[in-house]
Amino acid sequence: MNNYETVFILTPVLSDAQMKEAVEKIKEVLTSQKAEIVNEENWGLRKLAYPINKKSTGFYQLIEFKADPAVIDVLETQFRRDERVIRFLTFRQDKFAAEYATKRRTLKSSGAKGAKKETKAKENKPKEETANKED
Repeated sequence: MNNYETVFILTPVLSDAQMKEAVEKIKEVLTSQKAEIVNEENWGLRKLAYPINKKSTGFYQLIEFKADPAVIDVLETQFRRDERVIRFLTFRQDKFAAEYATKRRTLKSSGAKGAKKETKAKENKPKEETANKED
């Protein structure tokens, strides 16, 4: 089994429910083909580098998974059939890219926890009262 990463862009006219439904459909295709989903990230609504089908924004989604090479053909066929997907890119990660992706996920999860601790510490810190200065 190889490590793969796919990024796809959904049309911006979808509601949140429709966007989640489209992502779930892609995930179902992967799980039905016995692929193991490692990570999923929703990058949200972003501006495109150039207009695609007269649209300048799109919902970006990233899915990392482990699968056999035959799964990619089925996945990309599903991308082409779905009208909500305006662009997609799937590539196989080499061992260095897979290590980097693992490191990035752990740093991201620990970074979020660290940021929460810092904000909590700032909230608990007593506020210093400034003395009134007389001129």
